[in-house]
Amino acid sequence: MDTRRLFFRHIAQTSESPLAIHIKKARGSVLWDDNGREYIDLISGISVCNIGHRHPAVVKAIKEQAEKYLHVLVYGEMIETPQVQYARLLTEHLPGPLDSVYFTNSGAEAVEGAMKLAKRVTNRTNIISFNSSYHGSTQGALSIMGDEYWRNPFRPLLPSIYHFDYNDPLVIDAIDKNTACVVMETVQAERGVFAPSVSWIQAVRSRCSEVGALLILDEVQVGFGRTGTLWGFEQFDVVPDILLLGKALGGGMPLGAFIASRELMTNLSHDPVLGHITTFGGHPVCCAAGLAAFKVLTEKKIVSKVAKKAKLFVQLLQHRLIKEVRSCGLLVAVEFADESVTKNIISYCIENGVLTDWFLFAPHCMRIAPPLNISSKEIKKACEVIIRGLD
Repeated sequence: MDTRRLFFRHIAQTSESPLAIHIKKARGSVLWDDNGREYIDLISGISVCNIGHRHPAVVKAIKEQAEKYLHVLVYGEMIETPQVQYARLLTEHLPGPLDSVYFTNSGAEAVEGAMKLAKRVTNRTNIISFNSSYHGSTQGALSIMGDEYWRNPFRPLLPSIYHFDYNDPLVIDAIDKNTACVVMETVQAERGVFAPSVSWIQAVRSRCSEVGALLILDEVQVGFGRTGTLWGFEQFDVVPDILLLGKALGGGMPLGAFIASRELMTNLSHDPVLGHITTFGGHPVCCAAGLAAFKVLTEKKIVSKVAKKAKLFVQLLQHRLIKEVRSCGLLVAVEFADESVTKNIISYCIENGVLTDWFLFAPHCMRIAPPLNISSKEIKKACEVIIRGLD
């Protein structure tokens, strides 16, 4: 059976030139294709596999839960132990107000649920978001995405959305008593890794509190130790009203969540009842996998080693064709002069056993976001390939 031909014939394509590598196996920071070729994974499924591919603890949890039960009823009706245990563990590692978890299927669905919750709580409609931000491809998430190239073909989208530049002081006065929420990535990933100034994000937090708007922080990409702390917002001394999680949340399985205080979250349970509902959100196997992955992440002290590994990447990626290397922990953007250089080096890397990628709003930058437990040896080997390609 020609799997490659069938892939192009029957799998809906998201681009005209997919990577189309036929993966047969994955473990740790390594992928293998159908020819037995090995790839060091520098993107970890786009920040999904933070503890590596197919960690034994995660595989064990999946098998054990699959032996008990899979889906039983729509979300929120039955008491399912994996959901309860994971929600409890997550909230034990979050600031006090964030104590109620709504599990979803994905980060995009978490965005949708959070936007609905903000409108329900505040009885307002205006939403502020930011240029060069990414929040997902569903229509609500697309409405707040910060790039007209991606939005325009699908209009009309949600009304009353106002976009500002990241770090723009004008947004402070724009947040007013008509604002339901401000939605922002704690660190802008798809822009090519840009963090806010501490004073600016704290001013946004203060202004939201002042006028009764909710601050929603999207940590779908940067949560779970990616930036060098368990949560990105810890580095800015702010706490969101709603936290968005996804990607690494499921340990390699599909899972998202929006997290708020119980006081806020109860608004979705009445007027109307089932104010937000999902069939498969918080699937017990996904929650079991995520719970196991989160325990590995925290108990093995993986996050404490992120800064040292990030520093190694920055030290090794020095070349005349590299304009800048921006790092927020192990979320790294390697900036080149233009998109053609990025495209060529990515192709070279893949041909030579290193899987890397680019950023949606920064195609002139190469993405590096490996599993957080990647070894120093693997980092050095990958960087040697990158530099050799540039030479």
